[in-house]
Amino acid sequence: MPQFPIVTAVLLLFLVILLANAIRILREYERAVVFRLGRLIGNNGVKGPGLILLIPIVDKMVRVSLRTVVMDVPTQDVITQDNVSIKVNAVVYFRVIEPQKAIVGVENYLVATSQLSQTTLRSVLGQSELDDLLSQREKINHKLQQIIDSNTEPWGIKVSNVEVKQIDLPQEMQRAMAKQAEAERERRSKVIAAEGEYQASQRLADAAKILAGEPSALTLRYLQTLREIATEKNSTTIFPVPIDLLKPFLEQNKQRD
Repeated sequence: MPQFPIVTAVLLLFLVILLANAIRILREYERAVVFRLGRLIGNNGVKGPGLILLIPIVDKMVRVSLRTVVMDVPTQDVITQDNVSIKVNAVVYFRVIEPQKAIVGVENYLVATSQLSQTTLRSVLGQSELDDLLSQREKINHKLQQIIDSNTEPWGIKVSNVEVKQIDLPQEMQRAMAKQAEAERERRSKVIAAEGEYQASQRLADAAKILAGEPSALTLRYLQTLREIATEKNSTTIFPVPIDLLKPFLEQNKQRD
């Protein structure tokens, strides 16, 4: 009689362990790839989310997350097409869209995607010039996304975005680019100053033509200039008298003679 409770307890413990191995609960963003005696069950072997039942010992489940993975690509040493050595890192956004391919098609899809991203980053940036990397970042990102996505498609992985985070330039190149930028700013300032001088000379030439055609306008301008000089607090003001103002008096003197 004392052995009966022991046997019952053992059976209950076995049933609890059996149920624990047979029942699985998957979250909304999770899927289970189920193998039965080494084979995928059903068409694709994918179950979930929610409550799923497994046959203990016979079924084996691999849990896969469908959420977007943000993966940092380690810093890579790259030599650009114009022979500039730079250090570049990036970030890759991807998610599993076919869990059975991600488990069956590749041994470890996270490691595989990371390695593929590193090699693609070196390859694409090595075929580009430094000026293109700095000025056409969006184009480079799109090209990286297309290449990585096409290679991960057989693994059931969708790469949604690739962003080049930082480009580290050598100190010599940074100083050269700073000098180039300073020279460009100086050139622009000289061009703007020369354009201003040209426009001012054009306006002065137009004004001179108008005054030459209208002697009375020239006289009024002269008187206005005298008025402006008079407003200054000068003790002595010396100014030339235009000959046109004295011409009537000179003609009268000639007539008297």
